Amino acid sequence: MVFYKIARGVIGILGLALGFELVKFLLSLSVFQSFVPSKLPYLTTTIIYGAGTLIVGIIFYIVSPVFIKWARDFEQWLEAKLQNMPIDEILIGAFGLIIGLIVANLLSAPLYPIFIVGKIVPILLNLFLGYLGIRISLKKKEELLNIFSFMKKLGSQKGNKNEYGGIPKILDTSVIIDGRIFDICKTGFIEGPLIIPSFVLEELRHIADSSDTLKRNRGRRGLDVLNRIQNELNIKVEIVDKHIDATEVDTKLLKLAQMLKGKIITNDYNLNKVAEFHRVPVLNINELSNAVKPIVLPGEEMVVQIIKDGKEAGQGVGYLDDGTMIVVDGGKKFIGSTIEVLVTSVLQTAAGRMIFAKPKQAEQEKAI
Repeated sequence: MVFYKIARGVIGILGLALGFELVKFLLSLSVFQSFVPSKLPYLTTTIIYGAGTLIVGIIFYIVSPVFIKWARDFEQWLEAKLQNMPIDEILIGAFGLIIGLIVANLLSAPLYPIFIVGKIVPILLNLFLGYLGIRISLKKKEELLNIFSFMKKLGSQKGNKNEYGGIPKILDTSVIIDGRIFDICKTGFIEGPLIIPSFVLEELRHIADSSDTLKRNRGRRGLDVLNRIQNELNIKVEIVDKHIDATEVDTKLLKLAQMLKGKIITNDYNLNKVAEFHRVPVLNINELSNAVKPIVLPGEEMVVQIIKDGKEAGQGVGYLDDGTMIVVDGGKKFIGSTIEVLVTSVLQTAAGRMIFAKPKQAEQEKAI
C-alpha cells in the first residue's frame, strides 16, 4: 500500500514537470505568439504556468492507477519471459541492449541543439537501436558465445590453466546404453568435457519408463552409466540444454556438434555415415573395439568352440573371447566341440570383424 501511494505521488510529480514543459513549449509556438502579446505581465505568466502545470499534474495523478496497473502487468509479463529464458540469453540480450544504446547516443549527440528534433529523435533512436541490439545479439548468440569461450580459452592458456583440455565429446543415446564408454573414460583415453544433451536425457527417460521390460532395463542401465561417469570418474560432464530446430535426435546431435565444434561418440553405424556426410567428426566405439583386437593373419592356428551352424551349408560358427565371430567351413559336424582351426581370411567392416577358417584336422587329412 505504501509503495502504491509513493508511485502515485511520483507519477503526479512527473505530471507537474511535464505540464510545465508543455506550457513552455506551447507559448514558444508562433501560433500562440500571434494571439498572445510577446511580453506578458509577470503575474499573468506565473498564473499560466501554474495553471498548466497543476492541470497536467492532477490529470496524471488521477490516471496514475492505470499507469501502475500497466506497469505491474508489464512486470509480470517480463518476469515470466525471463524465467523461461536461459541465463546466457539474458546476459547476451543485455549486452546487445548496451551496445545499441551506446550507438544511439553517439548518433543523437549532433541532434540535441536542433529544436524539437533534438528531443524526439534521440528517444526514437534509443528505442529502435536498443531493440535492434537485443534482436541481433540473440540471433548471433552462438557466435558471441564462441567468441567469449575463445577469449576465455586464450586467457586460460596464458595462465597455464586449461579447465577442459580438449574438444567437447557429445554422447548419443546408443553409446550411453552400451556402457563401454565408462570403461574407456576410466582408462583416460577420452579428454575434454563429455556433453550430455538434454534431448538425449529425455530420450533415456522415455526408454526407462517404457512398458517393455527390455527397453526399460536398457534405459535404466544408460542412466546408471551416466551417474557412474559423473560420480566415479575425474572427468568434466556437462548437461547442455539448447533449443535446436529439429525433430529427430540424430539431426539434433549433428547440429549441436556443429554449434559446439565437438565430436560425437556413438556406436550407431547409420549415424556414423550421416555424420561423415555432414563433415562432423565421429568417434565410433565399435571401430575402437575392432582396432584394439589382436590382428589375425591367414594361416594362423587357433582353438575355437563351434556353437551353431552358419548360413551356408556345412558351416559352423564360433566366437572368440572378445566376441569376434569365426565362420568355419565344414564345421557343422563339430557343433558342441572345441577344435583347432586354420584362418583362411579376415573380413573387416565398420560393424565388426569376421574370421573365416577351416578345421585343421580336415586340412591334415586332405594333405595326407
